[in-house]
Amino acid sequence: MKIFIIGGSGRVGRALSQELVSEGHVVYAGARDISKVIDDPNVIPVYLDLHATVETISDAFNDAEIVYFTAGSNGSDLFQTEAYGAVKAMQAAEMKGIKRFILLSGFFATRPERWDDPEILGMKNYYIAKFFADNWLMTNTKLDYTILQPSRLIESPKTTQVTFSVSDLGENSIGDVAEVLAKIPLFENTQNTIIRMASGRQTIDDCLAEV
Repeated sequence: MKIFIIGGSGRVGRALSQELVSEGHVVYAGARDISKVIDDPNVIPVYLDLHATVETISDAFNDAEIVYFTAGSNGSDLFQTEAYGAVKAMQAAEMKGIKRFILLSGFFATRPERWDDPEILGMKNYYIAKFFADNWLMTNTKLDYTILQPSRLIESPKTTQVTFSVSDLGENSIGDVAEVLAKIPLFENTQNTIIRMASGRQTIDDCLAEV
């Protein structure tokens, strides 16, 4: 299968690329700085700027069958990356005739009542941007979507042990998030759902099967 990753040069995008090629897929890794895309014969770097038009973004998708959105601006460009950039990516996928769209979001993105929690102090604008993108995907597109809302991302070894039954912020290794993202298309029951995850004691396959 051919898969497009928006944000292919980021921490999650790079880890996701590795997961997908290990499963035999060809990855188009979309990024503004393609020098940061992983070096692998099955990963094709594609220049992609989310400030571009919907038509330009759609053309970049080439013959991909699935689009992942993992791009992030680290707070420097929330409106045009996490918010409107995501919306344009959804519109581009529909323009291209791609049905499957998997969005990496944030743990409290669809729970505004938690945005003033002390543990996420300073992230309110980030969650507002993600709230906009998540809700647009659910209510303004006909895409077969999955929204993954992981806990705080940490640089630690992959555990392959997670939980989707979680209400409070925890932690997730980037490797675990990448593996969940990579396996989501294998489970049809994940379509049109939000998955909130944290480190846990179940295998990733078991958790996905129970969505």
